[in-house]
Amino acid sequence: MKKLLLTGFEPFLSFRSNPTEAAVRELDGLVIGEYSVTGKIYPVVFDGIGERITGDMEAEHPDAVVCLGLAGGRHTIHIERIAINCIDGRTDNAGFNPDGEKIDGAGPDGLFSTLPVKKLEAALRKKAIPASISNTAGTYLCNNVMYSALNHIQDKGLDTPAGFIHVPAHHEIGTELDIPSWSQGDITHAVRTIIENL
Repeated sequence: MKKLLLTGFEPFLSFRSNPTEAAVRELDGLVIGEYSVTGKIYPVVFDGIGERITGDMEAEHPDAVVCLGLAGGRHTIHIERIAINCIDGRTDNAGFNPDGEKIDGAGPDGLFSTLPVKKLEAALRKKAIPASISNTAGTYLCNNVMYSALNHIQDKGLDTPAGFIHVPAHHEIGTELDIPSWSQGDITHAVRTIIENL
């Protein structure tokens, strides 16, 4: 049985919950398609986030890595194509305010997802799940985790499929903040579909 590392995040900024946390907790321990899923929830803190994802990859030796993040305000699943070597954006949950620092001073400027992004987009749309390929994962924690995972794969000479998926807010957040939202069930179903089609 192949192993898949699935990651999500705790609540952050004005979001009092996080649909990626709920999806990861629901899918953790399940067998989906060819994969046995191991779920991890990460803090929204820049300090040590790279070590968390690479440490879990070293410990689990996954055959695939799918990282999830909340993109409040988006109305579709966004399959990220590239991560960049930069941290920036709003203050994290520990109070750190990034200012354009590099994630890895010796690392490449950008790293492309090794997930089959076009195949995943087509598979989601075939099931009437709104999805698109995104060419920016931003510069916040989502981009940081994606870059760190891909950088680790490159450094180790691995061919592990790995990448990042942004999901919309769930209805609890959407109602509170007046932004587009999906049901948690639909978000989790989309993640399951992605795993089934790796």
